[in-house]
Amino acid sequence: MSTSKLIQGYEVVIGFETHAQLATQSKIFSRAPTAFGAEPNTQACAVDLALPGTLPVMNREAVACAIRLGLALGSHVAPYSVFARKNYFYPDLPKGYQISQFEIPVVQGGEVSFYLGDEKKTVRLVRAHLEEDAGKSLHEDFIGQSGIDLNRAGTPLLEIVTEPDIRSSEEAVAYARELHKIVTWIGICDGNMQEGSFRCDANVSVRKPGQPLGTRREIKNLNSFKFMQQAIDYEIRWQIEQIEDGHAIQQATVLFDPDTGETRAMRTKEDAADYRYFPDPDLPPLHISEQWIEQERAQMPELPRAMAARFMADYGLPEYDATTLTQSKAMGAYFEATAKECGQAKLASNWVMGELSRRLNTEEIGIEQAKVSSTQLAALIRRIQDGTISNNAAKQVFDVLWSGEATEVDAVIEAKGLKQMNDTGALEKIVDEVIAANPDNVAQFKSGKDKAFNALVGQVMKASKGKANPQQVNDLLRARLA
Repeated sequence: MSTSKLIQGYEVVIGFETHAQLATQSKIFSRAPTAFGAEPNTQACAVDLALPGTLPVMNREAVACAIRLGLALGSHVAPYSVFARKNYFYPDLPKGYQISQFEIPVVQGGEVSFYLGDEKKTVRLVRAHLEEDAGKSLHEDFIGQSGIDLNRAGTPLLEIVTEPDIRSSEEAVAYARELHKIVTWIGICDGNMQEGSFRCDANVSVRKPGQPLGTRREIKNLNSFKFMQQAIDYEIRWQIEQIEDGHAIQQATVLFDPDTGETRAMRTKEDAADYRYFPDPDLPPLHISEQWIEQERAQMPELPRAMAARFMADYGLPEYDATTLTQSKAMGAYFEATAKECGQAKLASNWVMGELSRRLNTEEIGIEQAKVSSTQLAALIRRIQDGTISNNAAKQVFDVLWSGEATEVDAVIEAKGLKQMNDTGALEKIVDEVIAANPDNVAQFKSGKDKAFNALVGQVMKASKGKANPQQVNDLLRARLA
């Protein structure tokens, strides 16, 4: 469980509810498609519209997705679970109720672990349950009318609920990022937050240390990590100010306005009793056999934590590197291909986490769209390792490869004249000339001033037009000045 962080003498308590849209071809209880972006009401069939006489039929692949999540999070996959009707009335809910799970969910317990800086955090999970999504209300202010799009009605969701273990907005974002990584890694959700495939609700409250839990307010539908942190930070400040001014916090559902940077109340928060849950008579209990669970386990990819542990064991990487390189399956694969080809795992790690990641972030693209392949990077690292080029020259080669001007590392080195000076005799001559031309720096170094030595190194590198091997320069200078 996460440790406390006090803000103005208050402890922040946050629980998360995340809706992950499952990557199925059809809806959870009908054969209607789930593709994003279709014309309104073109992907809603009779079942989704709740026409009389229609009955829901469970989508097997949605259950398989739930099993895979349970396996990934170390949860208990219930052999027996039950669907319920969650009753409320809203225009985009055709049946007047949502089919969900209440008393006996399909996934129970589990945890999500992640690093916040160098500190490992663990957030416990209460449950993950299957449910259908509602439709969407569209408000056209310029004509003063609203419409209903039922394309999303019946889209399969897994709602993943945590214990109130999170203690800051930074922890909340780190948790959400880790969960996002897991659901996309195992292929049950595409994770597209802009399209609503991964939506987070944060239950935020504050209390004095040692006091009972405070009254929570739920921030709904946070669809970016940036807005998530802004919304939670604002809500924390607002609640503390209200309490300090003598006001009681009222339980409510709130929305975050990114334009103002503020949360605003949408409605008073309902409790479970308000929804009048009862077992859905149209759906039998869901039975999951141990054989089915083992079949899904056998098809699971290597999970991020297992891959990170393997990178530490097989390649001798520090834990920080291994954790960073497994932020996505594609990044892990890119690093491993590079490391195997060049035989220099730590150098490969440094380049993937450093120059490559910097370029990806600048251009806002994923590693799948990297303009330097793992084979090219491996070739570049080999030339650094064998002393053909310096690190600075390697960055110049990387620039050319990234721009697409050339594709062969050796050809770029030759064309740009970037080879390091390997002629020891020529380098010794330059060193001797620099020593002779800089008697003051020599004297200062011999009196114990290291900065003078660095100045001499700089002069040698300048005289060699940057082609001298820096380590060789250091060794020759120290030998000459001994």
